[in-house]
Amino acid sequence: MDFRSGWSGVPDLTKRFIVLSLVAAGIFLLLVFRLWYLQVVKGERYHNLSEKNRIRYLPIAAPRGPVYDRDGALLIDNRPGFGVSIMRQDVENREELLERLAGYLGVPVSALEERWKASRRLPGYRPLPMADDVDRDTLERVLENAVDLPGVLTEVRPIRSYPHGDMAAHLFGYMGEVTDRELEKLEAEGYRSGDFTGKSGLEQQFERFLRGTEGQRLVEVDVKGKELRQLKTQEALPGNKVYLTLRRDLQLAGERAFGDKAGSVVAIDVRTGEILAMVSRPTFEPSHFARGIAGEEWLSLLDDPRHPLQYKGINGQYPPGSTFKIVTALAALKAGVASPSTTVTCTGSIHLGNREFRCWKNEGHGRVDLRKALMESCDVWFYLVSLDLGIDRLSDMAVGLGLGEATGFPLAGEKRGLIPNRAWKRKQFKAPWYDGETIIAAIGQGYVLTTPLQLAVMTAAVANGGTVYQPQVIRRIEDWQGNPLLVQEPKVLRRTELPPAILKPVLAGLESTVNDSTGTGRASRLEKVRVAGKTGTAQVVRRKSNEEEKLQKEIPYRFRDHALFVAYAPADAPEIAVAVVVEHGGHGGAAAAPIARQIFASYFGLEPAVIRTDAVITGD
Repeated sequence: MDFRSGWSGVPDLTKRFIVLSLVAAGIFLLLVFRLWYLQVVKGERYHNLSEKNRIRYLPIAAPRGPVYDRDGALLIDNRPGFGVSIMRQDVENREELLERLAGYLGVPVSALEERWKASRRLPGYRPLPMADDVDRDTLERVLENAVDLPGVLTEVRPIRSYPHGDMAAHLFGYMGEVTDRELEKLEAEGYRSGDFTGKSGLEQQFERFLRGTEGQRLVEVDVKGKELRQLKTQEALPGNKVYLTLRRDLQLAGERAFGDKAGSVVAIDVRTGEILAMVSRPTFEPSHFARGIAGEEWLSLLDDPRHPLQYKGINGQYPPGSTFKIVTALAALKAGVASPSTTVTCTGSIHLGNREFRCWKNEGHGRVDLRKALMESCDVWFYLVSLDLGIDRLSDMAVGLGLGEATGFPLAGEKRGLIPNRAWKRKQFKAPWYDGETIIAAIGQGYVLTTPLQLAVMTAAVANGGTVYQPQVIRRIEDWQGNPLLVQEPKVLRRTELPPAILKPVLAGLESTVNDSTGTGRASRLEKVRVAGKTGTAQVVRRKSNEEEKLQKEIPYRFRDHALFVAYAPADAPEIAVAVVVEHGGHGGAAAAPIARQIFASYFGLEPAVIRTDAVITGD
């Protein structure tokens, strides 16, 4: 039978019923297929998505590794701080939320907007830090108004802590929030927007050891993102332990002795090259950076004319002044152009061509041999000797003792200083070297530049007989099970041959500088330990006459002479060498030597003797 003819015979009502039944069956089959597809084929995916709406992984910030001195005294630690974050995927009205939150935090809305915009690289399911280290009152305001702040989280985070305030701030360095540019390199290592990282000093250089491993919490939340309960926790792992070569007591003694002066002190073990203390003043509070430094605070540091952010110990370059006479004396004796008994008559100046080169003592020192030249810092003796010595042999001795080259100190920013010679001037200025320039270089002026660290390395090399050690500040780094990750051994950079016949007369002169009644370094004298050293005064601008030397207080601060002092002790069996540079401090004997005395007294556990530092102690 023809189907069409059979279907045409079916009543209309029946036709409609059959069509509707087929449509309903088709829809039902589609629903069944869709249900099967969602529950079986895509079941696992949608299960995970639903779990993400109900369950979250929240990061737990890792404490950074603590830092200790050589004896295990704590120098840098962590403390708990309250932080406020936003889970962006729970935020429906950003403008309204940020306006409310800014009011509770007491910050401009624009500051929160900047943080939000800076988080574009951060996944939406990861908390975005909006405020770090908030006080308890602020935290309570946020918690009390939590119902009006959907997506806002409060948490406890470790904040870098510096128990001794600004002590060794330049050495330790400071922390800062990672920038977008830094994130491009660091994101692969697990860094996210809002994380803090080392920006300078040890915090930066040893970031990979100090940074811990982030943990996480598995929590259940409601539809508004509020935490209901904690399901699982994976604790964060703190960073490794770092032990420095510093002695905390010595560092504090140096900081106190320097007071509000500008400059640097470096104390070094002459037997190993280990840094025992390293002061740079003026300084800053690294804790201000750890919590997030305010813009006006940062600008005040940048605009300070005394440059508190400069690590003067390694990147401050100064003429060494008469401390360089140690180098000149050794070079002259080694070259055979002078002997300990070489004597000249100092009348206060010499003439070379049409120029006059003055001694610091206007009336002169009279008959002067090597010992007296060092003890009373007679310029004329070194002027005359240097003319026979020549700049190249002087330069060779300086470089041989660790000057004019980077020492390999483990922190960034170390300057090379400058030790000139004929080849250098020819290359730099396309000009010959002149005898007048040798005379000036022999007393540590002219082109000669050194860092405080280099002066300490040089002094240590002289004290130990000619071995130049690479200065070290890390003693060891270990994990929390005590396994060593890095152990620093003494490293010799070079050995400069200094036979006893050459070295002993110079050492004797340095000992007299401190311990004889007319020595320029007697302000560093101790009663129970004999100190040996050399003072120096470095001109910042050239003077027209010696009368101006007597008017330091009337000269604008920025034009005053730098005061320097280098020394070691005990004189007969050296253990520690110290270099002091006081910016615009005047005479080294009056301004720098007393600072060294305080450090020596602390090192040997002595009360420093009271030494008069009035007008009697002047000169180079």
